[in-house]
Amino acid sequence: MTSMQPLWWFALPVLLLPVWWHMRKRERTRTDILATARFVPAAAPQQQRVLRWSDVLLLLVRMALLVVLIAWLAVLVMPWKGDTVFIDPSLESSPWAAQQVQTAGMGAAAREPLPGDLWNWLARNEHEWRPDARFLILASRAAMPALPPRLAHAAELRLAPSATAAQPPVSVAAMPATPRKRHIVVSAPAERLPRWQALFAAFSTAADGVNLYVLSDSPTTGTELIVWDHPGNEPPSSWKAPLWWRTAAANGQTQTPQGLAWTATHWPLQDVDAARALYERWQAATAQMATYPMPAQTMKAGRKNPLSAALARSPEWLALALLALFAIERILTHARRR
Repeated sequence: MTSMQPLWWFALPVLLLPVWWHMRKRERTRTDILATARFVPAAAPQQQRVLRWSDVLLLLVRMALLVVLIAWLAVLVMPWKGDTVFIDPSLESSPWAAQQVQTAGMGAAAREPLPGDLWNWLARNEHEWRPDARFLILASRAAMPALPPRLAHAAELRLAPSATAAQPPVSVAAMPATPRKRHIVVSAPAERLPRWQALFAAFSTAADGVNLYVLSDSPTTGTELIVWDHPGNEPPSSWKAPLWWRTAAANGQTQTPQGLAWTATHWPLQDVDAARALYERWQAATAQMATYPMPAQTMKAGRKNPLSAALARSPEWLALALLALFAIERILTHARRR
């Protein structure tokens, strides 16, 4: 409830409507003329209105329905946030961050943690900010997006100075290559296990020794490949890995609940060219795309209005509560009439 537009709460006097409606006298009494009334002098009837509470449960349900409706509209319709500083949690207590906030004139601005997917997150959620709001982004590093960000608010990206920025650059050729350990599980008969070990030893020396393949006989959370060299036998159901090499009757590729399986008729490969092709295919399938850093910059508003906010972005419990209260109100109203 703290994130709602405060102005919507000025609509709370609407709650007096069901109170006024319930306190009205809505029942009409039937009057019959007595036979002896002809002997009594005629007099104009007088009525005295008595305020009394009726159907208290129905009254409370209707008031709750209005409160939830106001809250739902406050979330969906009106922007409520002003100037905001998005800051990397690692820079929260740094003097550099405090200095940047003061120099930008946003000392009174609200602070929020830096989202992971910053630009996409802002594009989806900036409808919550007022049109005159500004964004100050303080990060140690920001990934370069594929396309320039187009927001409806002005944003300024400032990057923290790196501790290694002042050091002289080191030649890549002079830096020793640090092998990256990659955990592999090999399950094979004893007569073929040395061949698998020799194959992965050759893979470890490929690409200037960048990868170091560590073989084990049972998978862990860090296992990226399982070699199952038991034709006709199924692996344990608890074994899971992103990629499997399995011996089968035909070559192919199959997606299984335990992971993606590459099958071949003869494992391990003895031909050098076939082993090289397998290695290149494996590395291409598991290669990680490198991200380029985004330089510090000031960006003007690239669009007039934020992207439209879907109704699904409202809290689900508000929509469910609104539906439930409406159903209860209809049931109580029907029961009251009967």
